[in-house]
Amino acid sequence: MSGQFVIAPLLVALVTAIATLLTRRFARTQMTLSLLGGAGYVGAVAWLVSKVDPLGATNVFSYQLSGWQAPFGITLVADSLSAFMLAFSSVVALAALVFSAAYVDTFGQRVSYHPLYHFMLVGVTGSFLTGDIFNLFVWFEVMLMSSYVLVVFYSGPEHTRAALQYVVLNLVGSAVMLLAIGGLYSTTGTLNMADLSRRVANPAAYGLADGGVAPVLGLSALLFAVFALKAGLAPFQFWVPAAYRAAPAPVSAMLAGVVKKVGVYAIIRVYFTVFGAAALGDLSLPGLSVPDGGSALLAFYGPILFLMAAASIVVGGLGAVGRDDIDGLLAYSSIGQVGFIVLPLAIAATATDESIRVLGVSAALVYALNHGFAKSLLFMASGAVYDAVGTEQFPDLGGLSESAPWLSGGFFVGALALIGIPPLSGFFGKMLVFDAAGQARSTIALAVALFGAILTIAYFSRAWNRGFWGEPSLLVQHGETKLTLVAVVVAMALAIAVLGVGFDVVMQAAQAGAEAALDRQEYVDTVLGGGSGAENGTAGGGGGGHS
Repeated sequence: MSGQFVIAPLLVALVTAIATLLTRRFARTQMTLSLLGGAGYVGAVAWLVSKVDPLGATNVFSYQLSGWQAPFGITLVADSLSAFMLAFSSVVALAALVFSAAYVDTFGQRVSYHPLYHFMLVGVTGSFLTGDIFNLFVWFEVMLMSSYVLVVFYSGPEHTRAALQYVVLNLVGSAVMLLAIGGLYSTTGTLNMADLSRRVANPAAYGLADGGVAPVLGLSALLFAVFALKAGLAPFQFWVPAAYRAAPAPVSAMLAGVVKKVGVYAIIRVYFTVFGAAALGDLSLPGLSVPDGGSALLAFYGPILFLMAAASIVVGGLGAVGRDDIDGLLAYSSIGQVGFIVLPLAIAATATDESIRVLGVSAALVYALNHGFAKSLLFMASGAVYDAVGTEQFPDLGGLSESAPWLSGGFFVGALALIGIPPLSGFFGKMLVFDAAGQARSTIALAVALFGAILTIAYFSRAWNRGFWGEPSLLVQHGETKLTLVAVVVAMALAIAVLGVGFDVVMQAAQAGAEAALDRQEYVDTVLGGGSGAENGTAGGGGGGHS
């Protein structure tokens, strides 16, 4: 079977970015191509998802660029995990793009907005599909270079300051990541994820037994810090509020809804798939239950993931409660909500029961999907409020539910989804987080999740009471909402409701994604031609590693 579909989303995003760059002098043509490209990207992702068939399956497909057999060339890999991430990211990206067409002024769109947006999407897509760690770094940079300009898009003092902080932190992170990648290559002799996974799982067979695997722990810690920075996890969260408030609303929607998930995906892929079987026999992990009875590298990160998740939930929740503007509240909320995504991953990392590990990763994926939809909806709703009223400061708002009922209704649905009210998708995501903590018998994880849930109720109740309830303020009375902006918000709210009503399909896809993340052997055999698993429909090999 041909594996050409694996590269299809990447090609569509890249061609669209180039096309919008070449047609920058023709505003209507550029916008038309951009929207068609966004729709085409959703179609390409749908094609990939239909081939991978994530509903109950764990198929893995690889595409080898230029016919180079793995692990010597560049490999793109599609499995149920990458398909899950691409599926919801493509929908959010299209919604934010349609919103952008009505929100961003004509001059901004013609100068740079559409090419930058699609190049950012190229980076996101490449990150989800890459089969080697060096190209993960490359796609990170493609994504980040576009986002640097989009954060400073309005060019004011506040935006420049936020962008400078964002750029400096990510450049430092990129340098650290490159250092770690070089160290891994020097230590293991490969950067291909599948090849790296089999080498650290069986170091004696590759001459790594005498101290060859132990350095991987320190190098993986450097990578982990970079991924946590991209995801906005505490204590690396301090760039998030300024960047999200400075960027245009649809860009903030993409940063929170999609770009942040790239960091989460990297943690799952690298630590659960690649390093999941790395046994460090001389490492003592007191008080931890380690899978398979050994001292595994993955289990080392369980407590670290838990501490970072708990800190994110507390810092983000408390920060959101004290905000006096919608964007500030949403930015701090995003810090707290990513903690909910990572919390079940911490449980999965140290679980001895395979079913709990699958449940933990599934819970993280479901919560990531819900957060992607709900938080992007809320940022776009905030943008629609600002476009209509000229401010999103709570003291200047009030009564939006009366003057803009559809827009307010959309915001309300997004807030309820993050709070976790049935039958919305957020209810199931939060329920799975509690279920994972309960099955693992982790009282402290349950307490942290409960405290975070209470904080979520508190800050969204405060936002609704101050911004949407009561008598309309003078600014709100004279504000006028744009139909396109409101329509996108309402469509996203309906999507959240549909995902909740049809949650069985979402859960099947999330479980397949979790199983794909944990099925290391299937991934290795497909990429390296081991002869098992899904058919390797490719014309050649590998992903940047060298043996």
